[in-house]
Amino acid sequence: MLTNSEWQNRILQGDCREVLPKLPDAVADLIVTSPPYADQRRHTYGGVHPADYVEWFLPISEQLLRVLKPTGSFILNIKERVVAGERHTYVLELIVALRKQGWLWTEEYIWHKKNCHPGKWPNRFRDAWERCLHFTKQKNFAMHQDAVMVPMGDWRHSRLRNLSETDKRRDNSRVQSGFGKKIANWVGRELAYPTNVLHLATECGNRNHSATFPVELPSWFIRLFTQPDNLILDPFIGSGTTAVASVQLDRRYVGIEMDPDYIEIANQRLKTTVKPTPSLFTIGGAEASYGLK
Repeated sequence: MLTNSEWQNRILQGDCREVLPKLPDAVADLIVTSPPYADQRRHTYGGVHPADYVEWFLPISEQLLRVLKPTGSFILNIKERVVAGERHTYVLELIVALRKQGWLWTEEYIWHKKNCHPGKWPNRFRDAWERCLHFTKQKNFAMHQDAVMVPMGDWRHSRLRNLSETDKRRDNSRVQSGFGKKIANWVGRELAYPTNVLHLATECGNRNHSATFPVELPSWFIRLFTQPDNLILDPFIGSGTTAVASVQLDRRYVGIEMDPDYIEIANQRLKTTVKPTPSLFTIGGAEASYGLK
């Protein structure tokens, strides 16, 4: 077992299947990662056949279950690939397998890639989204929804100026769904909770890594599920994006990566990482100021 100084705020070289067992139990507040997708990143990680993906991943997720705190969350960024003209089911099979392993499939967030690759296919359109699957160990987990609230938008000034009688009471859905709304509740609010769709551009300068996600992606989940000084784990950290996001948000981190070249890139990024000035990105269709609270 590694001592705290040997793994905290470090990127460890090796196969996560061999490194994860060296970490203590229940130390991570959040796990956020994007593992190699089936049969992809062959030159980087060798590739895993879709039919073997679940069997390959379950020993890893078993260790993740062990190192995650009871109140922690696990965010898995993944997307099933096309095999022989149809979407393979290995992601769906993995969700079922993870539930049998003891994980709760709590939510599914969608990453809408605003600048997805152009192209033309005979039987589908451009692939503009990926899954961010949210798993937990128990129903009661740490979640800080106020940390990701977004501005209401200018529409509220005209819409909420003159409320009707219907706006002042709960208006139930006409389709008997059980849902309803009371428009008057929005009066005076400056911020609203976002949707579960994250509208973020992909990382254009991929830092010589085969699949780099934007720093805003782990940052959003770090803000939502952790607080300063909490620990973030990424077992497939690549060029260090999750570690960079953690440092920017005053969290501790531990990353695991097989390729020493990527570790060097990550460490160089971390040397120059500072708390960012606020920038703008979009969640759920609303403009939000992204930065430290």
